Amino acid sequence: MEAQNKEVAALVTKITGLQAAIAKLPSLSPSPEVDALFTDLVTACVPPSPVDVTKLGPEAQQMRGALIRLCSAAEGKLEAHYADMLAAFDNPLDHLHRFPYYSNYVNLSRLEYQLLARYVPGCVAPARVAFVGSGPLPFTSLVLAARHLPDTLFDNYDLCDDANQRARKLVRADKDVGTRMSFHTSDVADLTHELRAYNVVFLAALVGMAAEEKADVIAHLGRHMTDGAALVVRSAHGARGFLYPIVDPNDVAQGGFEVLAVYHPDDEVVNSVIVARKVDDAQAFGLQNGRARAPGAAPVVSPPCKCCKMEANRLEKTEVFSTTANELSI
Repeated sequence: MEAQNKEVAALVTKITGLQAAIAKLPSLSPSPEVDALFTDLVTACVPPSPVDVTKLGPEAQQMRGALIRLCSAAEGKLEAHYADMLAAFDNPLDHLHRFPYYSNYVNLSRLEYQLLARYVPGCVAPARVAFVGSGPLPFTSLVLAARHLPDTLFDNYDLCDDANQRARKLVRADKDVGTRMSFHTSDVADLTHELRAYNVVFLAALVGMAAEEKADVIAHLGRHMTDGAALVVRSAHGARGFLYPIVDPNDVAQGGFEVLAVYHPDDEVVNSVIVARKVDDAQAFGLQNGRARAPGAAPVVSPPCKCCKMEANRLEKTEVFSTTANELSI
């Protein structure tokens, strides 16, 4: 225990120093200095760690909250930079591999699809999908549309109209993905009846960065999504909670969902994934009052089984994005 405490203290000290250095940067736009600091940060946070960031003291929690906001701002600028660069090509989707975290998004999207196939088989080929918090470089929608869901329509929602304008330019030349991809400037709080059209809703990691904000977003989705629809929530685990908000499965259950699985990757994929299913009002009441599966009882699962991968491969469309075998490995 003492060794673990020392390891946690050393990590918090290192992360605190990196947060202070990042906060002093004159700009968070991509540059050698910005890239180096965030590379150091990710390198420090990705390895397995005994830290539970939710139990850190007030000073460390304040630092963590500030760091997540910095990460969010930097991620937005990085995506905008590469979206502009890619838009200069005749077909931007042919060049997505130029993005530095391309393989992470390919693997994360594949993982989420496989988890859906495993735990919500009725949503393995959804007619319509929503991605809330899609940003200027909507990788998840693009990868899912091209590789896993060739007949699905994708509605991408983001608060920022500039982000949506950039995203539209990326799909302008693709006669398949471009025709199935739409972008909407909207706050998730303003989406009500629209949510009933979706078989699956993806919730980006940085939508609602504080725990109470995230819980409010999930509860809003629970009030308006159709019964039986799947919700895929991105979260974080361990030291990766310095980079992204951690979503408590209890908050998902309290929001009107049955939590089916929680997956914590241990490779280059940074985000954890929570898969849940919208329940009807009677079931939701039971979940909230302990008369159905307890919120904490959802299994922390291993990587998707072989049968799920076989199903994913069967439905996967012919490769559209060029990549290497190493980039596709999970």
